[in-house]
Amino acid sequence: MPQPSHSQGSQDKPLLDQCIGDAFDTTVARYPDRDALVVRHQALRYTWRQLADAVDQHARALMALGVQAGDRLGIWAPNCAEWCITQFASAKIGAILVNINPAYRSSELDYALGQSGCRWVICADAFKTSDYHAMLQGLVPGLASTQAGQALACERFPELRGVVSLAIAPPPGFLPWHQLQAHAEAVSARTLAERQAGLHWNDPINIQYTSGTTGFPKGATLSHHNILNNGYLVGESLGLTEQDRLVVPVPLYHCFGMVMANLGCMTHGSTLIYPGDAFDPLATLRAVAEERATALYGVPTMFIAELDHPQRGEFDLSSLRTGIMAGATCPIEVMRRVIDEMHMAQVQIAYGMTETSPVSLQTGADDDLERRVTSVGRTQPRLQSKVIDSDGETVPRGEVGELCTRGYSVMLGYWNNPKATAESIDDDGWMHTGDLAVMDEQGYVSIVGRSKDMIIRGGENIYPRELEEFFFTHPAVADVQVIGVPCGKYGEEIVAWVRLHPGHVASEDELREWAKARIAHFKVPRYFRFVDEFPMTVTGKVQKFRMREISVEELAGR
Repeated sequence: MPQPSHSQGSQDKPLLDQCIGDAFDTTVARYPDRDALVVRHQALRYTWRQLADAVDQHARALMALGVQAGDRLGIWAPNCAEWCITQFASAKIGAILVNINPAYRSSELDYALGQSGCRWVICADAFKTSDYHAMLQGLVPGLASTQAGQALACERFPELRGVVSLAIAPPPGFLPWHQLQAHAEAVSARTLAERQAGLHWNDPINIQYTSGTTGFPKGATLSHHNILNNGYLVGESLGLTEQDRLVVPVPLYHCFGMVMANLGCMTHGSTLIYPGDAFDPLATLRAVAEERATALYGVPTMFIAELDHPQRGEFDLSSLRTGIMAGATCPIEVMRRVIDEMHMAQVQIAYGMTETSPVSLQTGADDDLERRVTSVGRTQPRLQSKVIDSDGETVPRGEVGELCTRGYSVMLGYWNNPKATAESIDDDGWMHTGDLAVMDEQGYVSIVGRSKDMIIRGGENIYPRELEEFFFTHPAVADVQVIGVPCGKYGEEIVAWVRLHPGHVASEDELREWAKARIAHFKVPRYFRFVDEFPMTVTGKVQKFRMREISVEELAGR
């Protein structure tokens, strides 16, 4: 009888039954004078003791502002020291950190703030082409007339009480980050310790928005237990110790940054190194060389950019030994070059999703090259994986089906969305990923497709339905279908097939510019195709596979 496509990770590593703040304090006590955080673009360096002082101070300041355990605290900023400090400070007081994508525009910010019910928001002043202050002023017109630090009254966001800005001199109504120190004086260390002691490791501590197939993002709600243990076990797989130094060019608002990096390093006393506020291959290479890094994270496109940078040869990367590549399939030549030219002999592949904290499958340091490019590894410790058919039955190994995950890493649910939660997590606790996979005889899993039509562009998950709902709001658009096509640089590019209303005119450039002003840049389609009708089945269903075939053929000539 063929072996079923079901596997269980090792059980020899006990899970951490702690809250994040307690685990943080344990590391600080163990390695007080070792480097904890290096933020090169801000010229900031912290030992674990210095980082703890900053974290505790800002935890007390947030308490002084009235932030209670269970309140939602939004953070809208690129990679920076304040992001890391806020993550640990919010965990210490039990506030639920709401990760807001730095690329969000006003419509997406509007939804995230309203759906999560944020009490406070911490924001940068601007990033790339986004003016955060201006967008918040537009959504919260009473902000300018509210004295910084005093409770805000906002009809649109009734739970919102104020905004902290990382700017030195923000506009009226924004509380400057540097003034939080004065607020901290109103709350004692003992009061903070009492709050921290009253938390439970299964409390929700993080909300991360994932694009939804219904057109609206869903807030995956994660507990201390979820993300602390996932970061810890990812670090265990990499063999991290207090001697390791990890360069983190991936965004902190993703699980890749805040869990696999921040929490993975914190649980092992390793050093976090942020090379810049966003990915830059030169800054990353320089950080590896000058900081003598032992580990590096990234999606395949990041590693390709680093390998192909004309100045790469100027940097000594020989200190590297390991790291993680995730977010998309890695071509074998890229993996070979990462191992040979970047000295990352122990680089690993990780697979997961925000809803599973995120990693559920991972290759090992000793896996051969083929395993690291044809699979996403085996089931992580303390988790289970299975591959099922459309009837929910486990398929034999070697057959394609939907990948499901069960165990400590599965989210608590989608924030205020029990219907979507029930559609994703079954009665037996299995998270249905929507990814089509094959499990081999040794338990290695290969991802072969996505049953939910998700597009992965440069490590960003993009759901066509969300974009379709968005383009429907353009006055000239009668109908639209969004698909992904292969792309050597980003993995996939977005193509929008558009049918215009009779008598309306819209150009490709016009739709692109309209979208750029309203949605995150990575969601803006690279290509538009104007049609009078879509390929359809006899029953009237759109044939996206046919649209994809046509687009690939047409784009091959470009």
